[in-house]
Amino acid sequence: MKTIIYVILVGTMFFGCGENSTSPTDRDYLELRPLTAREQSLVESNQQFGLNLLQAISTVDSTDNIFISPLSVSMALGMTLNGASGQTYTDMQNTLELVGLSESDINQAYKSTMDLLMSIDPDVITLIANSIWIREGFPVEDAFIDTNEFYFDAWIADRNFADLATLDEINTWVADNTNEKITEILDQIPAEAVMYLINAIYFKAIWEFEFDKNNTHQTDFFITLDNITSVEMMGLTADLNYYSDDQIQVVDLPYGRGNYTMTILLPNPEINLNELVAELGGQQLEHYLANLQLKSGTVFLPKLKTRYKLLMNDVLTLMGMGIAFTEGMANFSRINLNQELFISRVIHEAFVQVDEEGTEAAAATVVEMSYESAGPSVEFTMNINRPYLFLIRERETGTILFMGKIHEPVWEG
Repeated sequence: MKTIIYVILVGTMFFGCGENSTSPTDRDYLELRPLTAREQSLVESNQQFGLNLLQAISTVDSTDNIFISPLSVSMALGMTLNGASGQTYTDMQNTLELVGLSESDINQAYKSTMDLLMSIDPDVITLIANSIWIREGFPVEDAFIDTNEFYFDAWIADRNFADLATLDEINTWVADNTNEKITEILDQIPAEAVMYLINAIYFKAIWEFEFDKNNTHQTDFFITLDNITSVEMMGLTADLNYYSDDQIQVVDLPYGRGNYTMTILLPNPEINLNELVAELGGQQLEHYLANLQLKSGTVFLPKLKTRYKLLMNDVLTLMGMGIAFTEGMANFSRINLNQELFISRVIHEAFVQVDEEGTEAAAATVVEMSYESAGPSVEFTMNINRPYLFLIRERETGTILFMGKIHEPVWEG
């Protein structure tokens, strides 16, 4: 019989746009304290991990639209890392792009970055919550619990997993902490399940410059030159941070007071979006972001409402942590000394809605662990009428909360 531990982590081209125009002098985002060296390392790691993750998913999943939270997956695996040892720890650390950081530095960076993200902008809702649910009577190393409790502010609960009320309580906790966007992260608690580590991320922000609903119209979106669909296209003219070259256009659409932004990367028509994703690295992304300049321009952005769910075992194996999924080879002895634990499933689910008012997003990641046991003038125009990539990031820290690769914008009710 297999005993299972679940580890869960739950960020038109028409008239009238000029009415939304603003001037550069109105931009006054909140300046933060300088990041510590370990915080900066975690931010850079998160950026590269997010790009690697998106590239790996694009390799194994041919779905047109992909939307993920690299921060969510990183934090879920970061908590799991506190139970790993030996080669399992090394491979997970490499996959998370955390090489060079001590375990103490990693945990402290997660803690301070989490605190910082939730306090940056009072006009933006960013919620990150953690909890650990343990089957009554299952022995867990105190150091593993204490570390996640201190650095991830995890709430600890002992529960009877055979009681259906526990399933409802866990799902309710996740739903409450994602504003009902992820309502059933678990459909059952197997008899073999012994632990759930849960992190929930919820993000909601209004645009700094809202799109006027009167400017939203149905128009064509070119999935390919021969495959055209109709979308609800929003329009905005404002002073925005913008970059372009012969391959790409990049624009920042700020939220709240300007710390959080949606960064959209639109490849030129002759460049395939999958090619951009496959070739985009951390240094190239940093080049684009570092060269953004405030310009007056018009942006057309499709409305979007969708969710994405994926079993990530193959993705994370492709990224280098296959040992963690291999029975008899994985080493999670710092969770329980007497059991040969391994990760049996990693499931990720994310939701995003982009409309005239702003953006709402949530994400959940489930890491299931098992063991064998008996137990002014317009200077540019950017018409996003073809496949595009976008990030939701905090610009001062550089933290990427969410990433999306959109081949066909949809509005799912």
